[in-house]
Amino acid sequence: MKIIETDRISKRYVMGSEIIDALQSITINIDKGEYVAFMGPSGSGKSTLMNIVGCLDTPTSGKYVLNGQDVSQMDEYELAEIRNQEIGFIFQNFNLLPRSSAIDNVALPLIYAGYGKSDRTRMAQEALRSVGLGDRSKHQPNELSGGQRQRVAIARALVNTPSILLADEPTGALDSKTSYEIMDLFEELHSKGNTIIMVTHEEDIAKYAHRIVRLRDGLVESDQINTNIHKARAFMNATAEE
Repeated sequence: MKIIETDRISKRYVMGSEIIDALQSITINIDKGEYVAFMGPSGSGKSTLMNIVGCLDTPTSGKYVLNGQDVSQMDEYELAEIRNQEIGFIFQNFNLLPRSSAIDNVALPLIYAGYGKSDRTRMAQEALRSVGLGDRSKHQPNELSGGQRQRVAIARALVNTPSILLADEPTGALDSKTSYEIMDLFEELHSKGNTIIMVTHEEDIAKYAHRIVRLRDGLVESDQINTNIHKARAFMNATAEE
């Protein structure tokens, strides 16, 4: 079952007299349960593609169908509804509320979804347990390590059981050892059936995904199944132990 279908989507920005074609006729299909990395250098279009896939932006032309819904021409209100229902976001810098506990941070999407307090608490606690932080629910972000903060962010992304986990440079603020621990968690989440789309410029992190889509100058340069997953994981583990 296809969860993401893009048909010749393009994104053009006009900045004064300059025209920037950030994406040029991108056609990509992603099935439910896939683990895909969007990769490319700065200016390749991967962040623009992430914004469109994540319903943070709309294409200038082309069609984007997310989980059976054409979101290409939706307005801001409609896109916000889709984001809350369909997508769990994981960011490089965690984006946690600094004065709120872990459980309150995780429960935040459930407030917008209309859940009552007791359901929010139960679901948030369950999500924290699923990422190994069941005993840290009352801790604020400044009482947690970088890796623990990212786990809270992952729990928040998982809490309303979205169709897609969308991770933007999820290890960018972490050291190597913690990065590989987070990637192990992603692999565990994928094994449970979650669809994961990761945006990264790091080769060793991208190789954790089962499929790698490389972009350059707004075009798909390659789209290949990753045949070196186990080799990449062995390299990461050896590096982390040094």
